[in-house]
Amino acid sequence: MEKVNLEQKFGLFSEHWSPKIVGELNGQHVKLAKLKGEFIWHKHENEDELFFVVKGILKMEFRNKTVYVHENEFIIVPKGTEHRPVTDEEVLVMLFEPISTVNTGNENTELTKTILEKI
Repeated sequence: MEKVNLEQKFGLFSEHWSPKIVGELNGQHVKLAKLKGEFIWHKHENEDELFFVVKGILKMEFRNKTVYVHENEFIIVPKGTEHRPVTDEEVLVMLFEPISTVNTGNENTELTKTILEKI
């Protein structure tokens, strides 16, 4: 049982759209990621995702609306929901996702991360 300092962990990496595992509980990974720019449209058939914004403003685009998620707010994207995270500037997020979750969901692109680093 050790505490996790988010600022320290975010300081360990600089790449965008490359989640890092910082914890695991009840079949879920706790991940940190730095986001900047536009991600791809995708969905997760079997997993819900929780995006908690630590720093910045995340624009979560859905086909029928856009939700702005500010610091200290989170959004849960239900399984099967097509979405695309977008940021104007770098955003730091903490993700809670089932271990089986692949970052690009149903899409396989150069952004797909199948093996995640634990930090």
